[in-house]
Amino acid sequence: MPRTVSIGCQDFETLRKEGYFYIDKTRFIREWWEQGDSVTLITRPRRFGKTLTMNMTEKFFSVDYQKREELFEGLSIWQEPGYRDLQGTYPVMALSFADVKETSFAQARKAICNVIREVYNRYDFLLKTDLLNEGEKKEFRKISADMEDYKASVSLKALSGYLYRYYGKKVIILLDEYDTPMQEAYVNGYWAELTVFIRSLFNATFKTNPYLERAIMTGITRISRESIFSDLNNLEVVTTTSDKYASCFGFTEEEVFAALDEFALSGKRAEVKSWYDGFIFGKRRDIYNPWSILNYLDKKNVGAYWANSSSNNLVGKLLREGNKNIKQEFETLLQGKSICAEIDEQIIYDQLDYDEQAIWSLLLASGYLKVRNVENRASGSEEWKLIYELEITNLEVKIMFRGMVRRWFGNASPAYNDFIKALLADDLRAMNAYMNEVAMAIFSYFDTGKNPARTEPERFYHGFVLGLLVELSDRYVLMSNRESGFGRYDVMLEAINREGGVMDDCIIIEFKVQDANEKELSDTVEKALEQIEKKGYESIIAAKGIPKDKIRKYGFAFCGKKVLIGRQEVEQ
Repeated sequence: MPRTVSIGCQDFETLRKEGYFYIDKTRFIREWWEQGDSVTLITRPRRFGKTLTMNMTEKFFSVDYQKREELFEGLSIWQEPGYRDLQGTYPVMALSFADVKETSFAQARKAICNVIREVYNRYDFLLKTDLLNEGEKKEFRKISADMEDYKASVSLKALSGYLYRYYGKKVIILLDEYDTPMQEAYVNGYWAELTVFIRSLFNATFKTNPYLERAIMTGITRISRESIFSDLNNLEVVTTTSDKYASCFGFTEEEVFAALDEFALSGKRAEVKSWYDGFIFGKRRDIYNPWSILNYLDKKNVGAYWANSSSNNLVGKLLREGNKNIKQEFETLLQGKSICAEIDEQIIYDQLDYDEQAIWSLLLASGYLKVRNVENRASGSEEWKLIYELEITNLEVKIMFRGMVRRWFGNASPAYNDFIKALLADDLRAMNAYMNEVAMAIFSYFDTGKNPARTEPERFYHGFVLGLLVELSDRYVLMSNRESGFGRYDVMLEAINREGGVMDDCIIIEFKVQDANEKELSDTVEKALEQIEKKGYESIIAAKGIPKDKIRKYGFAFCGKKVLIGRQEVEQ
């Protein structure tokens, strides 16, 4: 009889007491403790067991859970010599910033202070002892959601001192989801204010705290040292490319296959692997997303469980508003191919708007991309750099990205779908009507540039190309801005032979923005069509035996949000 799967339960005690499905990850306790690191920052994608691991670590070390051996009996940590005596012997301060998702600095600051106040409330019994003098008790009571900055910054350090005096042992501090407020600060425009506040808090808590035994912070990203960790030279950072704790977060393939056996789903191994495998931590490959696996075991059906489990707004914003290079690289990824990029695991959020490296680094840290290969290459200045070959992690993530692209056209969905139908039917009049509706509805949605006249058309039509890729992938191989003949075309749709020998026309599209020398949009259309001929764009598909009457050529002319489409007539 398989164990019951409890979806969303992140309380270690509940899982153990109720006998719910649980994969033993208690070896993390030994691995972490034996490293001896003062402050450890561990980054993993969301829903990879960070919160449960922190809860497990709290229950193991906390004096509030001393002599609770029933929680750990039968697990790997209980077989380790000496660790039974370590259980329940330290004061532990556990806090989480997971719910700090505010739209302003004032509210975010208040939410963080409220988290600190809740930690103080757990230890308000100290006020009834003679351990604290009257001045300290007065300061203790001043801890609130509205406390001043100077008091907030030293609050956790002060509480550590009180607990040290009470228990006679230094404190273990566990901070989960440390970077959630920082991501919200970037999205909502108060990054600079929050970094000053967080830097001061972290310095007092983790650097100058003489009552700190050890600490763990978890999050999705490694925020740059300059932003909030500039004073912490005692920080051990463990990212997804590190070998430390590689199999402690997420499920290994052996663990997943054993779970499938338990639930009589052994015959589904290949399906589960194609959907949920692909994560790589350090040198450890074949790591599976726990959230998706738990949902699969519970529902017995595949689905985009992890990809749809929380907001992907930041990722969508960066890809949608990115320049043409970002969109073209994203197009390559959606086609199942890989891209090469430098990766800086220190995410600098205020560079995300313009730094391609920062965007791919964020997508890697978030679990949407995986590392296929790493090479040390020399640049033009003879400086050697690590170049990462990246690809979409698995089928679940690919489906998530395709859905994201479709939602970009949500405000113009009927018109966009009608445009696709008109394109397939070669209905030029309808194409023009519907394309103008689409452009009017979402043109500026793709752009945040300071010079819209120059950036909007480019961002729009490269986003439009991604939409074509998603909607027509079952009928066409899409290529864009690739070498062909004597130049580069913007879009080529090469038809795929379908069942019954049915084959669509191949399509070439050239985009062009009206310039000062072109009085009418129709002149711009003609220039675009002339460029298709002059550059010999059709040569790549003509060489494959595609006859001329099966190749359609369109010129798309832009002027602001107005679009005119023209077609080159086929010579008889």
